[in-house]
Amino acid sequence: MTDDLITDCRDMVQLKKIISQSSDYKSIHVFAGGQQLNICYFSTLIDAKSLQTNVIHSLQNRALDSELERLEDIKNWIPIEDVEISDRVEDIQAKLLKGCVIASFTQDDSKYAIISIATVEGVRQNNDTENEFSVVGPKVGFVESLDTNIGLLRSQVTIPNLVVKEILIGTTSKTRVAVVYIDGVTNKEYVQTIEQRLEAIDYDVIFDTSQLDQFISDNSITPFPLFLSTERRDRVVYALLTGQVAVISDGSPYFITGPSTLFDFFNSPEDYYLPWILGSFFRLIRIFGVIFSLFATSMYIAVTTFHYEVIPRDLLEPLIFSRRNVPFPPLLEVLFLEITIEFLREAGARLPTKIGQTLGIVGGIVIGQATVLAGLTSNILVIIVAFSALASFATPIYKMSNAIRFLRFPMILASSIWGALGMLIGIGFLLVHLTRLTSLGVPYIVPINPLRIRDLKDSFIRPSYQFSNKRPSYLRTESTVRYKPGKVKKQNNLDRE
Repeated sequence: MTDDLITDCRDMVQLKKIISQSSDYKSIHVFAGGQQLNICYFSTLIDAKSLQTNVIHSLQNRALDSELERLEDIKNWIPIEDVEISDRVEDIQAKLLKGCVIASFTQDDSKYAIISIATVEGVRQNNDTENEFSVVGPKVGFVESLDTNIGLLRSQVTIPNLVVKEILIGTTSKTRVAVVYIDGVTNKEYVQTIEQRLEAIDYDVIFDTSQLDQFISDNSITPFPLFLSTERRDRVVYALLTGQVAVISDGSPYFITGPSTLFDFFNSPEDYYLPWILGSFFRLIRIFGVIFSLFATSMYIAVTTFHYEVIPRDLLEPLIFSRRNVPFPPLLEVLFLEITIEFLREAGARLPTKIGQTLGIVGGIVIGQATVLAGLTSNILVIIVAFSALASFATPIYKMSNAIRFLRFPMILASSIWGALGMLIGIGFLLVHLTRLTSLGVPYIVPINPLRIRDLKDSFIRPSYQFSNKRPSYLRTESTVRYKPGKVKKQNNLDRE
């Protein structure tokens, strides 16, 4: 983020003006010993019970027999040791965003008492990410408490520009929904569009943020997710820093961020924790895996039904031998195996973890071996379907993986009718559909269409940090520079001896 954006506010008036945009910023007045105190804090960063017991009640009880003449007397009035008196706006801003309470006299705001209160412990014992696991990097995930999730974000993004706006949605549930963005970075049009779409929702109960994803999407007639859904804190923080808007509802551990593009669903946070060469390699592996998963079985049908001449002579004989005892055409053979794989996936996902894993492994081996011995499928098709199913799991986002699983079936039907021509027709329809999709008005397959050459550097490959200091141009952010990379002077201490 640029220096002019994160620089500390010059005075308290400017600081309060910025942070007062957030719904979780609170300012209350307390009478203590003839003086009126103004107490400011972020409700998502402090323990409200500790504030009431150790600060407000202590001040009111002490005020019954004493007068608060100086702000420094607060140290003796409340049972908290960590109390600091300061007039430096930089210190006040830093402590306020770290979960402290700020107190001052209403008629004299030249000095402020910074009171340290225990932060919220609302995180369950094990809040690791369950569905978006990574080997390298943090594993902090969100929980079902809205205040806890906002507190987790504020503990990572400690700037006053982080704005949180709450909206009540649901005629019956009155669910709290938070819209999060960084003021001075995110384009205000995206924020206004999301707020308008959320306020226009007329529904009885909001159970999960995924419902909001469907309500506010630009196009509801598509299998592709138009907003990225994630339970990882680092992914949400990265989206906010690049200029996107995040939305979460109370009772849901998932954020949705947008506007999102197709490439966002193939990027993993782990790419940025590894050297850029390895991160780029693994990202290309994921993209290739999705392409293979989408077209492998349909290509098998096209080749075995219409285009035997393209099969090499050395491979033709094993293929004919494997299909010699199969009484079904390739279409039924493929559909049988694909539907069997979907049954195993659904059964494994709905059963308890240990039973589901056992069912997936044992069921896949037993059914695959039995179908080959019974002459229902060929050996080669079992291998292709197994690789195809394995490649579909390489997608980091579960919703995109579901879309790829669904699209395989139309491609299978098209290739069974017209062969390679059917595959080309299916690919044509798919490309046209992708070019017509938008997320908050942003084209879904940007930076390919429309072409943005500068933004291609973080699409198929992961660039070095030296070249990823600018935000994507298609987001039309108010601040384009994230940081200013400089050359590192490499020194060897051994040379000084």
